[in-house]
Parts: sequence; C-alpha cells; structure tokens
Amino acid sequence: MTAVSVERLVTINREQGLHARPALELVNAVKASGLSVTIASPGMPAVNAGSLLAVMSQGFVQGAEVLLSATGEGSDAVLERAAEILSVSD
Repeated sequence: MTAVSVERLVTINREQGLHARPALELVNAVKASGLSVTIASPGMPAVNAGSLLAVMSQGFVQGAEVLLSATGEGSDAVLERAAEILSVSD
C-alpha cells in the first residue's frame, strides 16, 4: 500500500508572522500527529515542521504563502490543523 502524501498552500495571516508562540503550536501539532510534515516558501527547500529551530530559521512573515506537505494516514487532518494555526489572525 502506498503512503498518502498531501500538500496544502496556506497564507500566514498572523500579524507578527510565524513568531515563537505560533511556531511552537505548529511544531507541537506536527509532533502529536506522528507524521512527517514539512513547510516551505514556494521555490525554497522544505524544512521539518516538527523542528522549532527549523521553522523559526525560515523567518516566515505575515502574508507569506507556505507549502505544507505531509505523508501518512491522517495527513489531511494534520495539514488542516497546521493551516488553522498559520491562518488565524492575532
């Protein structure tokens, strides 16, 4: 059986971009899912969305579009949760 891979393009709507608190919320959601999830600006290399250092090092700002990718059963649900975290306005 082939693993399910899902991608979703999301716009960061947080006023301060993806700063420490929402980045940690994202990382915790990814870790809780147990899935392999990445985040990237389009055209840039993807980083592990389960690593706070990797996510914070990208400097994602308000209005930036990011590509979320996940592999495994439950990918849709984890990307939905990640999209909620990124798109909520502060």
